[in-house]
Formats: sequence, C-alpha cells, structure tokens
Amino acid sequence: KCAHLRLVCQAEQKPYYTSKLWWCGITLLGLGEVGNFTAYGFAPITLIAPLGCVSVIGSAFISVFFLKKTMRTADILGGTLTVTGICLLVTFAPNVPQELTASQVQNYLVSWPFLVYSILEIIIFCILLYFYKRKAVKHIVVLLMMVALLASLTVIAVKAVSSMIALSVMGKMQLTYSIFYIMSVLMATSCAFQIKFLNQAMHLYEATAVVPINFVFFTASAIISGVIFYREFQSAALLSVFMFLFG
Repeated sequence: KCAHLRLVCQAEQKPYYTSKLWWCGITLLGLGEVGNFTAYGFAPITLIAPLGCVSVIGSAFISVFFLKKTMRTADILGGTLTVTGICLLVTFAPNVPQELTASQVQNYLVSWPFLVYSILEIIIFCILLYFYKRKAVKHIVVLLMMVALLASLTVIAVKAVSSMIALSVMGKMQLTYSIFYIMSVLMATSCAFQIKFLNQAMHLYEATAVVPINFVFFTASAIISGVIFYREFQSAALLSVFMFLFG
C-alpha cells in the first residue's frame, strides 16, 4: 500500500512492479506464506486458516503507524471479536490424523463432493471474472471473492504438497507420484493469480478495508475446502461443530 501511495504522488507514473518497496512487501508476504506452508503439513486447514487473524490485527496497527490511519472504536471492537472468535475456532478445531499420502490425495481429488464443489467454484469465478473484465466492475467484494475462490484451491494444494514433503523427509517417499507435481503447479498458478487480484484491491482501496475482508473471505473458503476435500469434520462431535461455527 505504501508503494502504491508513493507511486501516485510521483509526477511520472510508473508501474507498481518497478518499485523496490513493492517487491520488499511481496518478499515479506512470501516469507510469511513459507511459515503457513510448513504449518499446513502438521495441522488441519480448519486450524491454520483462522490463525491468519494475526495478520489482520498486525495490519491494523501497522496502518496506524505507517499509513497514518485512525484507529476507530469499531476497529478495536472488531479486533476484540476476531480474537475471541479465533480462540473458539482453535479450541474446537477437529483433531484429525495429518499423515496425507499421495494415494489419499488422488482419492480426494476424484471424490464426488469435491467435483461438485469444483464445478460450482468455476461457475462463480467465471461470472465474477466476466463482470471484472467485460463490465469493468472493480468493487472490493468482487476482487476479494475471486481471491478467496483461488485461495481455496491454493490451500488444498499447499496442504497436499506440504504433507507429502513432510512424509518424504520422514522416509516415506511421496515425491515420485505425479499428483505431487500436479498439486505443485496448481499451488503456484493459483498463488500468482491471487497476487494479481489482491494487488488490484490494495491499489484501489484502503488497507484497513482490504485486509479484514480478505481475511474473512479467505478463512471461510479455506475452512469449506478443508471440510469438503479433506473431510476434517467427518468424525467430529456435534458440540465441537456447533462451537466451531459459532466461533
């Protein structure tokens, strides 16, 4: 956001990717995602995704200090509710085995719940892309919904790749399976397009609006994809499911 603001103030308008500050931000974002990537190999998606609230709270304070934004009462209340909700999500997240082999990933990929979910996601994404490209609708919700739809695929791929690498390091080689490379390509491609639409949102809207909305959309899409693809709530108690949804 700082990079975009500086470029706007310059007499000669340059593309954002010529800014060293922008690349610094992308690098820091990438380092953070490396931590996320590692975590997905050892814990359920429904536990890792909500912990992204740390970035929301952090961004709120960073915006105050570096972007000179005002911290409103509503922001403080929202932050408090977010932390409270995350505590419930983490407490009641499903406790499922995290050993995920290439064969299991292949079976999940061709299961009918995921195929139905994929078709619906593609249809919704195409509709949003039509409005974005043909109708020039660049509303924050349209942009961040596209990011969230891509993020659900990223999360599925990241967990598969991370888990297979973790198993391979422990001596159970999974990197010889073609599904590992398919998931790696899916992860890289969906990440690249996420950056494109997220960058567009950051360019047009305030960080204090983009970060929280993106967090809510991302968390919802990640949890849904975890439930559908990896069946993380398959054996969970009804009380745990209720308290998780309440959180």
